[in-house]
Amino acid sequence: MSDYKLILASNSPRRRELLAGLDLDFEVRVLPGIDECYPPELQGGDIPLFIAKEKAQAYVPLLLPHELLITADTIVWLNGQVLEKPADEADAARMLRMLSGNTHQVYTGVCLTTIEKQVAFVGCTDVTFSKLSDDEIQTYIRRYRPFDKAGSYGVQEWIGYVGVENINGSFYNVMGLPVQRLYQALKQNFNIK
Repeated sequence: MSDYKLILASNSPRRRELLAGLDLDFEVRVLPGIDECYPPELQGGDIPLFIAKEKAQAYVPLLLPHELLITADTIVWLNGQVLEKPADEADAARMLRMLSGNTHQVYTGVCLTTIEKQVAFVGCTDVTFSKLSDDEIQTYIRRYRPFDKAGSYGVQEWIGYVGVENINGSFYNVMGLPVQRLYQALKQNFNIK
């Protein structure tokens, strides 16, 4: 029960699915054209945290007193470099070759905003991929078209089944929303259960 109406500001079907898993009622509200640029000096988890807060600022003028906005952003971070959504098949293959046989971090910045206050945090998960063959990479890209995914992969898809050796941290964070941490933040800061 809650005094707040939850608003998820995301087009991501994965975030919708994950938030629905908490059995909390929510509405999806998406504003077009929100800038997701960030200062170049930001590193690692500071990047998605900055973007999640920037997304929230775009919605603040539209929030009603009883609404609680959830914004989030996820990045894949490998050896000091952001792997964003791929531009095309060649870019997706390049990223998957970089991830192959390596450990990377998935950071998700989450921002909870009401008219009265804002709470933000970052989830971090280490993901280790086994060595992927070019055939496996091409098969995945052709079948799953991962062009809307940071780092060119969805851990819940075939590539996760065959390629992920180890995950240290929240699996759901890798999907795009650290739901356990989100639930704790909602409970502790907004009395939502």
